[in-house]
Amino acid sequence: MPSGEAAMAQYRQRLLPVFNPALVLARGRGAVVWDADGREYLDLLGGIAVNALGHAHPAWVEAVSRQAARLGHISNLYASQPQIDLAGKLLEITGAGPGGRVFFANSGAEANEAALKAALRRSGTGADQRGRGPAQPGGRGGRILALEGSFHGRTLGALSLTAKPAYRQPFAQFTGPAEFLPAGDLAALEAALADGGAAALVLEVIQGEAGVLPPPPAYLAAARRLTSQHGALLWIDEIQTGIGRTGAWMAYQNPLLGGPLADELDGRPAQAAAPDLVTLAKGLGAGFPIGAMVAMNAEAAGLLQAGDHGTTFGGGPLAAAAALATIQVIEDEGLMARAADLGARWRADLAKAPGVKAVRGAGLLIGIVLERPNAPDVVKAAQAAGFLINATGPDILRLAPPLVLTAAQAERFTQALPALLKETP
Repeated sequence: MPSGEAAMAQYRQRLLPVFNPALVLARGRGAVVWDADGREYLDLLGGIAVNALGHAHPAWVEAVSRQAARLGHISNLYASQPQIDLAGKLLEITGAGPGGRVFFANSGAEANEAALKAALRRSGTGADQRGRGPAQPGGRGGRILALEGSFHGRTLGALSLTAKPAYRQPFAQFTGPAEFLPAGDLAALEAALADGGAAALVLEVIQGEAGVLPPPPAYLAAARRLTSQHGALLWIDEIQTGIGRTGAWMAYQNPLLGGPLADELDGRPAQAAAPDLVTLAKGLGAGFPIGAMVAMNAEAAGLLQAGDHGTTFGGGPLAAAAALATIQVIEDEGLMARAADLGARWRADLAKAPGVKAVRGAGLLIGIVLERPNAPDVVKAAQAAGFLINATGPDILRLAPPLVLTAAQAERFTQALPALLKETP
């Protein structure tokens, strides 16, 4: 294998410059990775919340290897038992109701494209596959509500729901319309839904790209009540937060994030903010590309019919086997409880570091707000010290490590952070 410097030169000669990778990584084990020159790093980013089981988890490797030796790709002209079993498991852990169904894709953006199509079909703006006009008579005008600070992907459909101007504006003429509401503003949400003309509200329970921003405690319950009251779909993007990341299977199930809490708007008890559509990816495959849209009830499941959407690779046997193994390991090793407990203790410890203004998040999705706007420089200093993290803004560090991270590994970073902040301009 070439040296890191030689490999990076080859990268720049051969790949489009849409990324600027910091390292060439060669191998990993658990929460530790090594670069092409043999240097060791503690991986506190986990492939951006993807590597739920860390690197080379034996059960994951065995499941993927066994499936690869049995049946690899078949397309969706045929079904496989891993695909069927995974769909059942997702309906179970999301808490889907009777009539719920699953659509598999290859990524989070693709899962969101499927959900966007479903929302547009409900809005009455999508014609059926036979060209007979609106799929839903008396449609809702096609208004899709999203939140400021949101990130839902970079494909054109998903990009239309992504608020960050740097991502969206260069392609704005090709994206669909979306109405962006201030995140966490209940009055704005109620006003936007009041006329009954919105087809769907899409939101992240924690906005990762915006700096690991959770909602106010009452927001999820209010979103469920208001969308139900005004006839709109509630679509929750769990791509970064799902599959145990926050200490629950789904962030909308987490009481710390406004799950089964009392609805503070009207005093009535609220159920967990069970949405109509849920989109998943990242941690679902623990490194194997897979995405999923879960239609949580019969109405949502009926929005897309034969010919309305498709994929060649989505939900293939290999990807499904990887996802089933991921879920099984999380259950067997108690990784959700570990994420909840370790995350709470770690956030409290990190908040004590000089130079840290605040720490937020849930489970093992953590945002560290710095007193100075030097987060990108801190990321570089951390890498030099053997830690992989990233910045989501000038003053915000993001941690999304593997769920197998140990308390001792977390403590290593906690102890190193004050010096990293002090030594960084």
